[in-house]
Amino acid sequence: MARKVKDKAIGIDLGTTYSCVGVWQHDRIEIIANDQGNRTTPSMVAFTPDERLVGEAANFQISTNPTHTVYDVKRLIGRRYNDPLVQSDKQLWPFTIIPGKNEKPMIEVTYKGEKKPFAAEEISSMVLVKMKMIAEQYLQCGVKKAVITVPAYFNDSQKRATKDAGKIAGLDVMRIINEPTAAAITYGFDALEEGTRNILVFDLGGGTFDVSIVTVERGKVEVKAVGGDMHLGGGDFDNRVLNYCVQLFNKKYKVDMGRNPKVLRRLRSECERAKRSLSSAVETVIDIDSLYEGQDFHTKIRRAKFEELNADLFDKCMQLVKQCLQDSKLSKHQINDIVLVGGSSRIPKVQELLSQFFEGKELCKSVNPDEAVAYGAALQAAVLNKEIIHLVLMDVTPLSLGVAVSNGVMSVVVPRNTPIPTLKEKYFTTKYDNQTSVNISIYEGERALVAHNNLLGEFVLHGIPPARCGVPNIRECFLVDVEGILTVSAQDVGTGRINRITVTNERERLSKVEIDRMVADAKIFRKEDEEMAKKHLAKNTLECYICNMKSRLMEAKSRGTIQTRVADDISGALNMVEEWLDENDNATIEKFEAKLNELSLKCKCLT
Repeated sequence: MARKVKDKAIGIDLGTTYSCVGVWQHDRIEIIANDQGNRTTPSMVAFTPDERLVGEAANFQISTNPTHTVYDVKRLIGRRYNDPLVQSDKQLWPFTIIPGKNEKPMIEVTYKGEKKPFAAEEISSMVLVKMKMIAEQYLQCGVKKAVITVPAYFNDSQKRATKDAGKIAGLDVMRIINEPTAAAITYGFDALEEGTRNILVFDLGGGTFDVSIVTVERGKVEVKAVGGDMHLGGGDFDNRVLNYCVQLFNKKYKVDMGRNPKVLRRLRSECERAKRSLSSAVETVIDIDSLYEGQDFHTKIRRAKFEELNADLFDKCMQLVKQCLQDSKLSKHQINDIVLVGGSSRIPKVQELLSQFFEGKELCKSVNPDEAVAYGAALQAAVLNKEIIHLVLMDVTPLSLGVAVSNGVMSVVVPRNTPIPTLKEKYFTTKYDNQTSVNISIYEGERALVAHNNLLGEFVLHGIPPARCGVPNIRECFLVDVEGILTVSAQDVGTGRINRITVTNERERLSKVEIDRMVADAKIFRKEDEEMAKKHLAKNTLECYICNMKSRLMEAKSRGTIQTRVADDISGALNMVEEWLDENDNATIEKFEAKLNELSLKCKCLT
């Protein structure tokens, strides 16, 4: 079943709000805790005048530094600045989003006194570096290989952007896999040698919603259908409660709190806490002292009100479940297991609607909804790293692939939910008499017109012999590999002339130069992080020494084993360095160490 390998491979759930990392170790998957002992880490990066903070450290200071603490970047990755969803989210975030090259959304922050723009891939890479470091500290060795998960409904551009983020983080991304597929692997792993089981994975996270139907049978995990919404999750439920509270406050005090970042950050944190509380309680309180212009905010919110505020979003989840079931060509009675994944799947109303739809069927809660995706990613990493040898994963295309034809219509070549790898062919012809070349535009999406879908790439087939329109026979082949990478070729059957393109969507992707620059920046950031960690350690060592010497001094004075003059001299020295610390928070490592050496000599009689 398993064998030892030299280089470990990890699985990373790169979540919208939290990330998680796992590894195959001691013949099982182990989810790795961070330096705070938590098994999930906030997908958050903060920039201060002195340093960059990632994960827990960024989360701790968000209330005091909201405009330079970045989160939810998964909602930006692979998108364009003028995307309506980006413009909508932009109004809710306290940090600044600006248009970059090729309409790429950039996050602008102030770092070390300078304004600096970051791409979503770069922020994501910082979170990936953090997860990589968590794994390395646990394994006590370097880690290069990783499997990273993405929402099932991520398009080609978003998947490639995530892979770029992994490259910037110094990772060899062995594969990008869908989050619900990873969760299904987690649930079905112990049943791989049993009979066939159809599993519906309901994955409602912090920023995205995915639903997948997967069949597990004797060592094979086959995805039947995927669906979801890349812009539906716990953050949207928080926004509904936040807007409700803002309206209550404004109405009560006859004010307009506007878009004050710090005020909204405090209120949003309490709304999120209330949402979590309402998963176990029927009523909770939101209570904030001096929220705005000295006015306190206090309100009770019942579970029924929360459900009312989000009723349309919950209904949307169920419509997507029904659509996915229809796409899988299975009936609800053929579903053996319903697996809940993602923190927001804990919401009672969501569980109630899901259970009702499946006519009272019990929902599977045996997997940890916060860790299931990382667990499955780590299993897949172990398979690709040849640590486990009896698991085969067969995924599907999340969106239809096709070409533009007359009048801007999309002709589908590869329907969505087609198992991959796959090769599909379709025949086309010319539109005009004596046409010697054809432009081939490749799209992904579900709309009838290409204008409403996502352009992946374009190329031209030349050398077609002149003939009346409709006579030439042009064969177009779509090859989708195991990772979902698309290659399209077009051949004039009459002459054998051929041209092809591997879709890279270069307009929206980072260039090699940009990636190389970001890789170099990531190394600089890591060096800065290491220096800052050393500085914090030196400062902490000095603070602990002062505290320890004060305790020893008190003991020596109570026992009468130290002269009053010497005691006063030591006490004065300790107080002076303590005052110096208060005024020199950003001193160099050498200064902290020098002060420690001075005190060590002064306090020699106490050691």
